[in-house]
Amino acid sequence: MDNQKRIGLEAGLRSAAVAGDEAAWRALYDAHADGLRKYVDWRCGGLRSLGDDVVQEVWLTVVRRIASFDPGAGNFGAWITGIAALTIRNHLRKHHRTAGRQQALIDAPAAHADPHENEDRSYRLARALDELPERYEMALRAKYVEQMSVAQIADSWNESPKAVESVLSRAREQFRTIYERGVQS
Repeated sequence: MDNQKRIGLEAGLRSAAVAGDEAAWRALYDAHADGLRKYVDWRCGGLRSLGDDVVQEVWLTVVRRIASFDPGAGNFGAWITGIAALTIRNHLRKHHRTAGRQQALIDAPAAHADPHENEDRSYRLARALDELPERYEMALRAKYVEQMSVAQIADSWNESPKAVESVLSRAREQFRTIYERGVQS
């Protein structure tokens, strides 16, 4: 679909949704729910409860702010992905603040493996993804979540495969550095 058709379609759906048209809401939801879920699961490090909270909050924000969506500025999927990124960042900040208060309980010696270890690892993963530059996060998401080949990413970004390989390499290295920094803190 060319950009003008997309703008017209999304502008019509936005206007209908603002007017309370349930079919317009359903069309927007059906077209974007799966992509939003994949993005949120990726950025939340697989933490299902965090992902569920984020997805719910994103859709509530969309309902409240649908009138501010401008199809001419970008597509609906990108708009809700931006809302999701901010929502995730807010949840991670809140978790980081409360985790510090709970650390004394977690640091207590235990005879068995820490039951919070997997959850903590997932939060570190989510925080590392959140700290990456947007281009690096997009490259890693395209490669590992959307399972695009380097050639496919290069085509969609209008860049050479060599440039994409370089971005992926730098993204993986920076992710590793950020993640390991979280392990040490």
